[in-house]
Amino acid sequence: MRIQKYLSTAGFCSRRKAEELILENRIKINNKSASIGDIIDISKDKVFVDGKLINNNTKQIYILLYKPKGYVSTTSDPEGRKTVLDLVTDIKERIYPVGRLDYDTEGLLIMTNDGEFTNILTHPSHLVEKVYKAKCSGNITKEKLNQLEDGILIENEYMTNKANIYYAQNFKDYFEIEIGIKEGRNRQVRKMFAELKNPVLSLKRIKIGFLTIDKLKRGKYRELTKKEIEKLKKLEVNKENN
Repeated sequence: MRIQKYLSTAGFCSRRKAEELILENRIKINNKSASIGDIIDISKDKVFVDGKLINNNTKQIYILLYKPKGYVSTTSDPEGRKTVLDLVTDIKERIYPVGRLDYDTEGLLIMTNDGEFTNILTHPSHLVEKVYKAKCSGNITKEKLNQLEDGILIENEYMTNKANIYYAQNFKDYFEIEIGIKEGRNRQVRKMFAELKNPVLSLKRIKIGFLTIDKLKRGKYRELTKKEIEKLKKLEVNKENN
Protein backbone atom coordinates (compact mmCIF):
# COMPACT_ATOMS: atom_id res chain seq x y z
CA MET A 1 0.00 0.00 0.00
CA ARG A 2 1.34 3.46 -0.88
CA ILE A 3 2.14 5.67 2.10
CA GLN A 4 -0.38 8.34 1.02
CA LYS A 5 -3.20 5.79 0.88
CA TYR A 6 -2.18 4.32 4.24
CA LEU A 7 -2.54 7.68 5.98
CA SER A 8 -5.79 8.37 4.15
CA THR A 9 -7.46 5.06 5.01
CA ALA A 10 -6.20 5.42 8.58
CA GLY A 11 -8.32 8.56 8.78
CA PHE A 12 -5.31 10.74 9.49
CA CYS A 13 -5.46 12.99 6.43
CA SER A 14 -6.17 13.08 2.71
CA ARG A 15 -3.65 11.84 0.15
CA ARG A 16 -2.93 15.41 -0.92
CA LYS A 17 -2.22 16.43 2.67
CA ALA A 18 -0.03 13.35 3.12
CA GLU A 19 2.09 14.47 0.17
CA GLU A 20 2.52 17.88 1.79
CA LEU A 21 3.63 16.26 5.05
CA ILE A 22 6.09 14.04 3.17
CA LEU A 23 7.62 17.04 1.41
CA GLU A 24 7.93 18.73 4.81
CA ASN A 25 9.88 15.66 6.01
CA ARG A 26 7.37 15.03 8.80
CA ILE A 27 6.64 11.38 7.96
CA LYS A 28 8.83 8.38 8.63
CA ILE A 29 8.46 4.72 7.72
CA ASN A 30 10.17 2.82 10.50
CA ASN A 31 13.29 4.98 11.00
CA LYS A 32 13.54 6.35 7.45
CA SER A 33 12.07 9.57 6.07
CA ALA A 34 9.23 8.80 3.68
CA SER A 35 9.12 9.72 0.01
CA ILE A 36 6.01 10.21 -2.12
CA GLY A 37 4.94 6.86 -3.53
CA ASP A 38 6.76 4.69 -0.98
CA ILE A 39 5.15 1.26 -0.59
CA ILE A 40 4.64 -0.07 2.91
CA ASP A 41 3.88 -3.52 4.25
CA ILE A 42 1.02 -2.91 6.66
CA SER A 43 1.78 -6.17 8.48
CA LYS A 44 5.21 -5.06 9.66
CA ASP A 45 6.06 -1.45 8.75
CA LYS A 46 5.45 1.36 11.21
CA VAL A 47 4.46 4.86 10.10
CA PHE A 48 5.14 7.95 12.18
CA VAL A 49 3.96 11.54 11.70
CA ASP A 50 5.88 14.06 13.80
CA GLY A 51 7.09 11.13 15.87
CA LYS A 52 3.57 9.78 16.56
CA LEU A 53 2.74 6.23 15.50
CA ILE A 54 -0.21 6.09 13.09
CA ASN A 55 -2.30 2.92 13.24
CA ASN A 56 -4.41 1.82 10.30
CA ASN A 57 -6.96 -0.12 12.31
CA THR A 58 -9.29 2.73 13.28
CA LYS A 59 -13.01 2.13 12.84
CA GLN A 60 -14.25 4.30 10.00
CA ILE A 61 -17.02 6.70 10.96
CA TYR A 62 -19.46 8.50 8.66
CA ILE A 63 -22.10 10.81 10.12
CA LEU A 64 -24.50 13.48 8.92
CA LEU A 65 -24.76 16.38 11.39
CA TYR A 66 -27.25 19.24 11.58
CA LYS A 67 -24.91 22.03 12.63
CA PRO A 68 -26.59 24.90 14.50
CA LYS A 69 -25.44 28.50 14.26
CA GLY A 70 -22.75 29.41 16.77
CA TYR A 71 -20.36 26.53 16.04
CA VAL A 72 -17.25 26.57 13.87
CA SER A 73 -16.69 23.73 11.41
CA THR A 74 -13.16 22.95 12.57
CA THR A 75 -11.67 20.64 15.18
CA SER A 76 -10.28 23.54 17.22
CA ASP A 77 -10.67 27.31 17.35
CA PRO A 78 -8.04 29.83 18.47
CA GLU A 79 -10.82 32.19 19.56
CA GLY A 80 -12.24 29.61 21.95
CA ARG A 81 -15.57 29.26 20.18
CA LYS A 82 -17.54 26.02 20.23
CA THR A 83 -16.67 23.59 17.44
CA VAL A 84 -18.67 20.84 15.76
CA LEU A 85 -16.70 18.33 17.86
CA ASP A 86 -18.67 19.60 20.87
CA LEU A 87 -21.77 18.12 19.21
CA VAL A 88 -20.29 14.61 18.80
CA THR A 89 -18.56 14.02 22.14
CA ASP A 90 -20.00 10.49 22.32
CA ILE A 91 -17.91 9.43 19.31
CA LYS A 92 -14.58 8.09 20.55
CA GLU A 93 -12.82 8.04 17.20
CA ARG A 94 -11.07 11.16 15.89
CA ILE A 95 -13.33 12.63 13.19
CA TYR A 96 -13.36 15.89 11.28
CA PRO A 97 -15.78 17.83 9.06
CA VAL A 98 -15.90 17.38 5.29
CA GLY A 99 -15.79 20.95 4.03
CA ARG A 100 -17.29 23.58 6.29
CA LEU A 101 -20.19 25.82 7.16
CA ASP A 102 -19.44 29.27 8.52
CA TYR A 103 -20.18 30.24 12.12
CA ASP A 104 -23.53 31.91 11.34
CA THR A 105 -24.79 29.23 8.93
CA GLU A 106 -26.68 26.13 10.01
CA GLY A 107 -27.45 22.89 8.27
CA LEU A 108 -25.96 19.69 6.94
CA LEU A 109 -22.35 18.77 7.51
CA ILE A 110 -20.73 15.39 6.91
CA MET A 111 -18.09 14.26 9.38
CA THR A 112 -15.77 11.28 9.02
CA ASN A 113 -12.29 9.90 9.64
CA ASP A 114 -11.96 8.50 6.11
CA GLY A 115 -9.50 10.64 4.15
CA GLU A 116 -10.34 9.07 0.77
CA PHE A 117 -14.03 9.66 1.34
CA THR A 118 -13.28 13.29 2.16
CA ASN A 119 -11.30 13.67 -1.04
CA ILE A 120 -14.19 12.30 -3.12
CA LEU A 121 -16.64 14.81 -1.68
CA THR A 122 -14.36 17.84 -1.75
CA HIS A 123 -12.46 17.38 -5.00
CA PRO A 124 -13.59 20.06 -7.49
CA SER A 125 -13.97 17.54 -10.33
CA HIS A 126 -16.80 15.72 -8.56
CA LEU A 127 -19.09 18.75 -8.39
CA VAL A 128 -21.26 17.55 -5.51
CA GLU A 129 -24.20 19.96 -5.27
CA LYS A 130 -25.08 21.61 -1.99
CA VAL A 131 -28.51 23.22 -1.69
CA TYR A 132 -29.07 26.18 0.63
CA LYS A 133 -32.23 27.85 1.87
CA ALA A 134 -31.63 31.57 2.33
CA LYS A 135 -33.64 34.50 3.62
CA CYS A 136 -32.36 37.75 2.12
CA SER A 137 -33.10 41.44 2.49
CA GLY A 138 -35.04 43.20 -0.28
CA ASN A 139 -36.68 41.50 -3.23
CA ILE A 140 -35.39 39.17 -5.92
CA THR A 141 -35.97 39.98 -9.58
CA LYS A 142 -35.92 37.84 -12.69
CA GLU A 143 -32.75 39.63 -13.77
CA LYS A 144 -31.01 38.75 -10.51
CA LEU A 145 -32.15 35.12 -10.75
CA ASN A 146 -30.62 35.01 -14.24
CA GLN A 147 -27.38 36.38 -12.83
CA LEU A 148 -27.27 33.62 -10.21
CA GLU A 149 -27.97 30.98 -12.84
CA ASP A 150 -25.29 32.34 -15.19
CA GLY A 151 -22.59 33.00 -12.59
CA ILE A 152 -21.61 36.07 -10.57
CA LEU A 153 -18.28 37.88 -10.30
CA ILE A 154 -17.30 37.86 -6.62
CA GLU A 155 -15.26 40.77 -5.29
CA ASN A 156 -13.66 41.20 -8.73
CA GLU A 157 -11.69 38.03 -8.03
CA TYR A 158 -13.52 35.00 -9.43
CA MET A 159 -16.62 34.00 -11.35
CA THR A 160 -18.96 31.51 -9.73
CA ASN A 161 -20.22 28.47 -11.61
CA LYS A 162 -23.84 28.31 -12.68
CA ALA A 163 -26.27 27.92 -9.79
CA ASN A 164 -29.58 26.07 -9.75
CA ILE A 165 -32.64 27.89 -8.41
CA TYR A 166 -35.25 25.54 -6.93
CA TYR A 167 -37.55 28.06 -5.26
CA ALA A 168 -37.80 31.83 -4.93
CA GLN A 169 -40.56 33.88 -3.28
CA ASN A 170 -40.75 37.59 -2.55
CA PHE A 171 -42.37 38.92 0.61
CA LYS A 172 -42.81 42.51 1.80
CA ASP A 173 -39.20 43.44 2.49
CA TYR A 174 -37.35 40.13 2.09
CA PHE A 175 -37.35 37.01 -0.02
CA GLU A 176 -36.72 33.30 0.45
CA ILE A 177 -34.77 31.22 -2.00
CA GLU A 178 -33.40 27.69 -2.39
CA ILE A 179 -30.18 27.68 -4.38
CA GLY A 180 -27.84 24.86 -5.36
CA ILE A 181 -24.12 25.34 -5.97
CA LYS A 182 -21.32 22.92 -6.78
CA GLU A 183 -18.46 24.91 -5.30
CA GLY A 184 -17.16 25.30 -1.78
CA ARG A 185 -15.51 28.69 -1.57
CA ASN A 186 -15.52 30.51 1.75
CA ARG A 187 -18.90 32.16 2.48
CA GLN A 188 -19.78 31.87 -1.20
CA VAL A 189 -23.57 32.04 -0.97
CA ARG A 190 -23.41 35.08 1.29
CA LYS A 191 -20.98 36.77 -1.09
CA MET A 192 -23.18 36.02 -4.11
CA PHE A 193 -26.17 37.78 -2.57
CA ALA A 194 -23.98 40.59 -1.29
CA GLU A 195 -22.99 41.26 -4.91
CA LEU A 196 -26.70 41.52 -5.75
CA LYS A 197 -27.17 44.04 -2.90
CA ASN A 198 -29.44 41.56 -1.10
CA PRO A 199 -27.56 40.62 2.11
CA VAL A 200 -28.34 37.25 3.65
CA LEU A 201 -30.40 37.38 6.84
CA SER A 202 -30.31 33.64 7.53
CA LEU A 203 -28.79 30.65 5.76
CA LYS A 204 -29.24 26.90 6.05
CA ARG A 205 -27.71 24.06 4.04
CA ILE A 206 -30.54 21.62 3.44
CA LYS A 207 -29.00 19.14 1.01
CA ILE A 208 -25.63 17.60 0.11
CA GLY A 209 -25.94 15.56 -3.06
CA PHE A 210 -28.84 13.18 -2.39
CA LEU A 211 -28.65 13.62 1.40
CA THR A 212 -31.37 15.84 2.88
CA ILE A 213 -31.98 17.51 6.22
CA ASP A 214 -35.39 15.83 6.59
CA LYS A 215 -36.07 14.38 10.05
CA LEU A 216 -32.69 15.49 11.41
CA LYS A 217 -32.96 17.79 14.43
CA ARG A 218 -30.74 20.81 15.02
CA GLY A 219 -27.56 19.85 16.88
CA LYS A 220 -28.12 16.12 16.29
CA TYR A 221 -26.55 13.64 13.91
CA ARG A 222 -27.18 10.25 12.37
CA GLU A 223 -24.86 7.64 10.93
CA LEU A 224 -24.82 7.34 7.16
CA THR A 225 -26.13 3.99 5.97
CA LYS A 226 -23.89 1.55 4.12
CA LYS A 227 -25.91 2.22 0.98
CA GLU A 228 -25.42 5.98 1.31
CA ILE A 229 -21.68 5.60 1.94
CA GLU A 230 -21.21 3.35 -1.09
CA LYS A 231 -23.26 5.68 -3.28
CA LEU A 232 -21.11 8.63 -2.25
CA LYS A 233 -17.89 6.68 -2.73
CA LYS A 234 -18.93 5.75 -6.27
CA LEU A 235 -19.43 9.33 -7.36
CA GLU A 236 -17.84 9.69 -10.76
CA VAL A 237 -16.05 12.71 -12.08
CA ASN A 238 -18.89 14.73 -13.53
CA LYS A 239 -17.42 17.78 -15.16
CA GLU A 240 -19.91 20.20 -16.54
CA ASN A 241 -20.21 20.40 -20.30
CA ASN A 242 -20.25 24.10 -21.05
